[in-house]
Amino acid sequence: MELRVAVLGAGSWGTSVAALACRHSPTLLWGRSPASVREINEQRSLERYLPGVRLPRTLRTTESIEEAVREADVLVMGVPSHSMRATLEEVAKFLRPWVPVVSLAKGLEQDSHLRMTQVIQDVLPDHVAGALTGPNLAREIMAGFAAASVIAIEDERVARQVQRVFHSGRFRVYTNTDVVGCELGGALKNVIAIASGMGDGLGVGDNTRSAVITRGLAEITRLGVAMGGRAPTFAGLAGMGDLIATCVSPQSRNRHVGEQLGKGRTIEEIIAEMHMVAEGVKTSRVVLELGARHGIELPIAAEVYGVVHEGRTAMQAYRGLTQRAPGAEMDSD
Repeated sequence: MELRVAVLGAGSWGTSVAALACRHSPTLLWGRSPASVREINEQRSLERYLPGVRLPRTLRTTESIEEAVREADVLVMGVPSHSMRATLEEVAKFLRPWVPVVSLAKGLEQDSHLRMTQVIQDVLPDHVAGALTGPNLAREIMAGFAAASVIAIEDERVARQVQRVFHSGRFRVYTNTDVVGCELGGALKNVIAIASGMGDGLGVGDNTRSAVITRGLAEITRLGVAMGGRAPTFAGLAGMGDLIATCVSPQSRNRHVGEQLGKGRTIEEIIAEMHMVAEGVKTSRVVLELGARHGIELPIAAEVYGVVHEGRTAMQAYRGLTQRAPGAEMDSD
């Protein structure tokens, strides 16, 4: 059966996912900006987010949430974490029963600390909730480079059905029933990417960056397992794979934030000039609160929080990390 797909959010990743889906399924993309909707429909481009990319002729775009979702068989939420709940509340007025809802957002709700699938289940309790996550840089995928991702849904049967919507020769999609681990890997790595970017801005070298990424993965895994995720998930695409891409790529928003902080700019200056959301800025606060709740020390996340929210410098953060006394690698902070 041909599944009809609705994608909400015409940013770089939402638009890219819609372009992938429309190869297999009738796909309707909702955008908040009338100018972006017209550009996609009339010019087959979205220069602000995907410069130089030619979008498929079969991809249709609308300004109406009702039009986008009322006949959808699969709903994909490509809006940022901070607007997920409000958008879902609008969706609830028009979405048919039992339609699976897939999140693309790699963040956590600020006050509740909920993962995005938990927000979906809170607003739409009768719908299967999942996440599409992994090392997925939108511009590379739209340029035709090979990539892999994970569709995380607890129901394996539904996961396989949704998998077919996105999977293609150059975009390999694997299933994973560990929704908790997959979502936490995607959200927590953004904080580590800011730390990695700060090192790049400071010019500390590849050895230091490698150490930050590796110890960052240890932090992500400790907290993720304490919250119910499975350890192997954090060694896979949704964990280590996503972490590496986000920490090293010049296309990474969170790495960019860290790099600019390392060069001495303020967080306010950096955010003001960005067109897209860097989820790690807000997530750094949530991560420390979750660490305290579960009794997990998170030294890298703590230093990132200090720079982003407390006025510390990137140099002070790196000095703080190097002054910590090391213990045994496999069980220490």
